[in-house]
Amino acid sequence: MAPAIVHHAQESNVKTLSTNGALFPENDGAVHDARVVPEPPAEPYVRIVPLGGCSEIGRNMTLVETNDDIVIVDCGLMFPDEEMFGVDIVISDFAYLRDRLEKVRALLVTHGHEDHIGGIPYFLREFPQVPVIGTPLSLALVKAKFREHKVGDVDLQAVQPGESLRLGGIEAEFVHITHSLAGACSLAIRTPLGLIFHTGDFKFDQTPLDGRPPDYAAIARYGSQGVLCLLSDSTNAERSGHTPSERTVGEAFSNIFARAAGRIIVASFASNVPRVQQVIDHAVRFNRRIAFLGRSLQNVVHFASELGYLRLPQQRVIRIEDVDSYPPEEVVIMTTGSQGEPMSALSRMSVREHPKAKIVPGDTVVVSATPIPGNEKSVSKTINNLYRLGAHVFHGAGAHVSGHGSQEELLLMLNLVRPKYFIPVHGEYRMLVSHARLAERAGVSPENVFVAENGDVIEFTRSDAGKVGKTYGGNVLVDGSGVGDVGAAVLRDRRLLSSDGIVMVVVSIDAEDSRVVAGPDVMTKGVFYVPEADELLEDLRAAADEALADCSVEGMADPQTVRERIRESISRLVYERTKRRPVVVPVVMEV
Repeated sequence: MAPAIVHHAQESNVKTLSTNGALFPENDGAVHDARVVPEPPAEPYVRIVPLGGCSEIGRNMTLVETNDDIVIVDCGLMFPDEEMFGVDIVISDFAYLRDRLEKVRALLVTHGHEDHIGGIPYFLREFPQVPVIGTPLSLALVKAKFREHKVGDVDLQAVQPGESLRLGGIEAEFVHITHSLAGACSLAIRTPLGLIFHTGDFKFDQTPLDGRPPDYAAIARYGSQGVLCLLSDSTNAERSGHTPSERTVGEAFSNIFARAAGRIIVASFASNVPRVQQVIDHAVRFNRRIAFLGRSLQNVVHFASELGYLRLPQQRVIRIEDVDSYPPEEVVIMTTGSQGEPMSALSRMSVREHPKAKIVPGDTVVVSATPIPGNEKSVSKTINNLYRLGAHVFHGAGAHVSGHGSQEELLLMLNLVRPKYFIPVHGEYRMLVSHARLAERAGVSPENVFVAENGDVIEFTRSDAGKVGKTYGGNVLVDGSGVGDVGAAVLRDRRLLSSDGIVMVVVSIDAEDSRVVAGPDVMTKGVFYVPEADELLEDLRAAADEALADCSVEGMADPQTVRERIRESISRLVYERTKRRPVVVPVVMEV
């Protein structure tokens, strides 16, 4: 049944809770099995379970569970690190939800960034009956992902900031907040035990481009009513002061556009609608036409314009194929690839491999984003390549401001909400700890602050609060069409292949006569340069022959024994000669 929309949340007094918790509950001396979650108490309780986004940047997903209901906040993805060879994306483990499916009421979306919605298509493959609820632009971006993943009919419900929904015994209100994407909201989740306030990604922008500052009144109203627990964005918890307004980027853009003699190419996150608006406004102001490059960016521009979040004069828009038909000084290209992704438009342009756009000397390239942790090398490589092609490159300070609040804004949120308990989310572990210290400075008792990691189960009752167990909070790797079928063993093999290569030995045997019919043939990839290693290859064949000769008559009849003998002999010889340990794959065929 669809959640009922109401417009006035009922007030309730929050009971005063005592706790024996600690700032770092995992160090409190208790022994917690890695995946043991005790049976919930018979009395009213609330459990908060982060399945992603704690101790990492990405795949944000948090569960709020009561005796009868579960609501999910976001379901994002994370891009693989350099140790996840060949993996496309990383999503959260849904095992905890599989065991409690009958309690799941809805998936609430705070905003439309990939690290908050990217896992939704995979979630709905398993739980197609769960409604997805968010603001219109957030749901439009979710729908765009459905086209890519061929997701069928699902229950999408659009709400406006300020609306509340009844989800079983839980009530949730979407509260307008400012971020680097329109339609971003915090969530006030009222449970039978008290209010849970989840900030989502936010900053307190006093002069946003759309003229809609955060809903301070609603946030303060909830604070005055009493908040059981605050979950707050920790991305910039280590950065002092305030995060500048998005409008400050306009000043930098004005200087860049005024001085650029040729084409201007601006790379940013596709979903950063305020930044897209800035580029459009400056293209109009400086009498340039604008083209959009990248499917994700084109989707965002289409939906944001359709929903009224983006002001785009269509007479200024040109197709990327027609860019060369206009003088360079009349063109702006906005593109994806600000994170140096290998197949992104900007990265391909930087090595002159993009079929529709080429960097030429005199182009001005603006990288309007800061690297996500882990992407620094790829971003630097892209920038270096742009310089080599003769482009003028602007990146770093001035061309970008963060969409996340710095310390003074985090403290303001804490003082507006005034929570009894506090859980920092959305950040690497050091960021969570820094945010926890800020909460203490803002007056939250140290024993009421919980630094959680993915999978931790934090439980609140009327008499106690603390970590009670841990569920699956690890990575689920998506590689091609496979979800979760790439594990530690596969990654270990890929790591070995990437570091020392592979040696394959192919031999055919007649098991009945216990004799070699053909081979052994030796092939190598990534071990040494073959034309210069003919002598070593001959030695490897000889070692394989010797291993076959050592097999007894009984052993020759057992292909597994033959494989092990060849593997041991080849591995030993390669290491003696090269000090390398390639993957050795004996292929024994019976004829």
